[in-house]
Amino acid sequence: MPATTFFSLGAGRFREHPGLFFEDFTVGQRYAHRPGVTLSQQDNADETLDSYNGAMIHFDARYAGQSSWARPLMVSTLTVQRLVGMASKTLGCRRDILGFGEISLTAPVFGGDTIYAESEVLATRPGSDAATGIITLRLTGLKDRHADGSVLEAPARFATLTLDVEIYTAAGFRAVYPGELGTPSAEPRFASYRDDDGLRVEQFGLFFEDAQPGETFIHAPRRTFYREDLVRIARRAFDFSPQFHDAPWVAAHQGGRLRVPETLLLGAVTALTTRTFGRVSANLGWTDLKLGPVYEGDTVEAESTVVEARTSKSRPNEGVLTVDTRGHTLDGREICSYRRNLLVYTRAGQSPYAAAGY
Repeated sequence: MPATTFFSLGAGRFREHPGLFFEDFTVGQRYAHRPGVTLSQQDNADETLDSYNGAMIHFDARYAGQSSWARPLMVSTLTVQRLVGMASKTLGCRRDILGFGEISLTAPVFGGDTIYAESEVLATRPGSDAATGIITLRLTGLKDRHADGSVLEAPARFATLTLDVEIYTAAGFRAVYPGELGTPSAEPRFASYRDDDGLRVEQFGLFFEDAQPGETFIHAPRRTFYREDLVRIARRAFDFSPQFHDAPWVAAHQGGRLRVPETLLLGAVTALTTRTFGRVSANLGWTDLKLGPVYEGDTVEAESTVVEARTSKSRPNEGVLTVDTRGHTLDGREICSYRRNLLVYTRAGQSPYAAAGY
């Protein structure tokens, strides 16, 4: 059956699925991974600090200006991370990357470049046990600009990686999945890819016509909140309430666990819905928002029910979905709920996807 983004859990209830099983891969398949990402010099500087990289070509513009590149060069390991990460919709059922046969970087990348990933399956073989198989993949990095910053007519290759990836079989994945996975849905609206002359282009999100009132979608991935993230995000939001960073207060009043800021919780639960509702052109706002306490170490999962779908009177290429979303911890405690109106592109209307290569 065609690769699907959703597994059915019964009438009108679907679970978002993280990737392909080993048996879904065959030699010669080609994938265009989406979305792409536009890199910045801030990304570059952050990577050098996070990885203890002391090469000043990446972060000192005065020095870099005297080099043959004339400006800071993007850290090569950052681009490798992004390329592998951008393939995660297809490789989401992987257990391990076993190694790289080659990492070849043939053109520079700079802040402001937008990069994309494509891949081809070169070989398949049995895995280390019955739960997995191994694919050999050629992963290609493409970028949208010349070295001088001018825009290319079409994205051009700047990197080639070959890697061996251990992928769960369907049976192997079900054995380790924490919960009911369901049955793959063959409905065309849930297809993970569109065919572009043999290139399987990843698809994210439902068009307006594809979201039916009464249907419920369990979103993936889940999110676990970590201590270092909570302190950093609260600080950057100017939120200096003691429950987010004051160790004596937290020890005395919260059992030593940092509280998740309420605005972060709202943002996190909303963000978990974006792969299902990836065709959204605008969020029109929330109503009836209720929140409960969440702490470091908690893992939350979100699900949404489509309440209403109506065409837009002022925007002919979009419709309006009314959606109820709920977030809960894995022990079933509801910690966020709200109703939201979304502007969503129609399948037949003018949209940015084809022009952007999506």
